[in-house]
Amino acid sequence: MNIEKILPKEGPSIEEVEKYIKKYSNEIIVIKCGGSVLIDENLFNQFIEDISIVNKLGLSSIVIHGGGKNIKKKLEKQNIETRFINGLRVTDERTIKIVEEALLELNFEILKNINNSQANAQSVTPKSGNIIKIAPEKKELGFVGTPKEINKDLLLNIIKEKIVPIIMPMGTGDDGNIYNINADVAAGSVAKSLNSRRLLLMTDVEGLLDKNKKLILEINSEVAKKMLEEKTISGGMIPKINTCIDAVENGVTGVVIVDGRKPHSILFELFSDKGSGTLIRK
Repeated sequence: MNIEKILPKEGPSIEEVEKYIKKYSNEIIVIKCGGSVLIDENLFNQFIEDISIVNKLGLSSIVIHGGGKNIKKKLEKQNIETRFINGLRVTDERTIKIVEEALLELNFEILKNINNSQANAQSVTPKSGNIIKIAPEKKELGFVGTPKEINKDLLLNIIKEKIVPIIMPMGTGDDGNIYNINADVAAGSVAKSLNSRRLLLMTDVEGLLDKNKKLILEINSEVAKKMLEEKTISGGMIPKINTCIDAVENGVTGVVIVDGRKPHSILFELFSDKGSGTLIRK
């Protein structure tokens, strides 16, 4: 394999990549993308390139995408107000249809672009090979669920063929309805079910910040819990950190809150010593 031909000039060095390929060669990497990565054309193209490179290097990766900003736009067009409770979107019957539509559009966009980059991807949605069974969240949230079961055999069959599953963060309930799932929570559940080596959560922030707004490079789950208790962590970062803690305490080796605004943030996180955000371990 000619690594030099695969890597972008502005990415990590060949020496670093060679070192880290060995580390991940028999492992699974779960990547959740969201925020500006799905809106900004340049960042989106770099994200597609990074995922394609990971695939071409022969590593096993799984992508779960959010769609918050896309969903917000579509809801605003219909004059539907968005409400959140503890970082989770309140989703009634009218909203769930718009959420599904927005997420499907994004899913196919990611799929098309990866396949156009000479890499291999496959769409995984509630209507095509659903892998997530949910338990409904609090009634006040409406059609919002928490994953209770992941069809990991289906996922393992896809990645065995060196194909990247592109998972939409929705699942089905026992009532047959489709439910919205916080994309971080969905990614955490998938990573746990497969004992992933890494779970990368792409965001619009540097990573996890301390009280003085300084970036924390590495942290363990106990310290993260303390930060939640002290309310140093707030808003949309709450479900993210809860996902990180839950993942590392249930089989995931490490979770990284990645600054998705940085060029080639996935490549630098996986294949360089400096990384791209905050690493959370048990």
